[in-house]
Amino acid sequence: MRFGTIMFPVSQNPERDGIVIDNALKEIELMEHLDFDAVWLTEHHFDGASAYADPVVFAAAVASRTDRIKIGFAVVELAFHHPVRLAAQTALLDNLSKGRLIVGLGRGSAFNHYEYIGFGITMEEGLERLPEAEDLLIKSWTTKDLRYDGKFWKVAFPELRPKPLQKPHPPLVRACISEKSTVDMAKIGRPILLGGVDVEVAQNRLAVYENTMKEVGFNDNIIEDTLEQTWISKNLFVGVSYSHAREIAEAGFVRERKHFREARELYNPGGFTAPDPDKPIPASEDFDKSFIIGTHSQVADQIGEMRDIGARNLMFKINVGELDTIDVQSSMRLFSQKVMPLFKDVHLSLIHI
Repeated sequence: MRFGTIMFPVSQNPERDGIVIDNALKEIELMEHLDFDAVWLTEHHFDGASAYADPVVFAAAVASRTDRIKIGFAVVELAFHHPVRLAAQTALLDNLSKGRLIVGLGRGSAFNHYEYIGFGITMEEGLERLPEAEDLLIKSWTTKDLRYDGKFWKVAFPELRPKPLQKPHPPLVRACISEKSTVDMAKIGRPILLGGVDVEVAQNRLAVYENTMKEVGFNDNIIEDTLEQTWISKNLFVGVSYSHAREIAEAGFVRERKHFREARELYNPGGFTAPDPDKPIPASEDFDKSFIIGTHSQVADQIGEMRDIGARNLMFKINVGELDTIDVQSSMRLFSQKVMPLFKDVHLSLIHI
């Protein structure tokens, strides 16, 4: 298995944005030393949900401070980017990082209408733009003398410079919220990112994804390679005891959910839409379903369960709800030293940082 972290650093106070950003970079530097495989960067605007807001700019800072760890987007909110500009930026990042970039794409938030309003479009238009934006992004990376005549973009240019280091372009993955989007990506063989799902749903989605790829005619080697590029996100906290881990993590989880809810109440037209009481609580809103938590042995058991349903790669949000940096780094070290070696082909030596 491979393990990464998703950097989703909530900043509740605008005056602390810079501090939260600095702490996030320090956490990433530690991840590199602790042999995590990838760091995944998010995008959210106007609310402090992700303090650095722009993952493309932030990725350049990450590339300059690391040498080995993969740098992925989970995700770039494609509705807010011109595809040609994004192609140029990501090609540069791929060169700066020496081929470590993974480009994760999605429409954007499914809940924050105010983000779309801030960029002058609607949520519905963002969804409609997505296929064309991805198509133009790929063609911009790979086509000379491009002439593109789409519904949303009409462009022409001789050649993108610099070209991506990875050929024909950096790996693409797509965030999938629904089963339908999972099926759509399986049909074109696009690796996926799954988040906000419990073990049962994750198992079902992976099965649907693999079976759909088989049904449309992908061979076993391509299916295996694609599954090897698929990641599932979970919250994580490792402590010296279960009660210790839960006390810290649950307080952060409550702060984070409160922050998200209040932003939607304040900024969305019409305020916050209450969940349907007749439907089960989404896994992302349920502490027990969203977390892998406990002592290192308890966490190892839970990761073993994820492995057994077919998960190849897990990305963990460790700093949930602006936790204390000392607690976050302690959890990272415990995971790296006590849990990660159990799931790696090569046993890691004990690391002292």
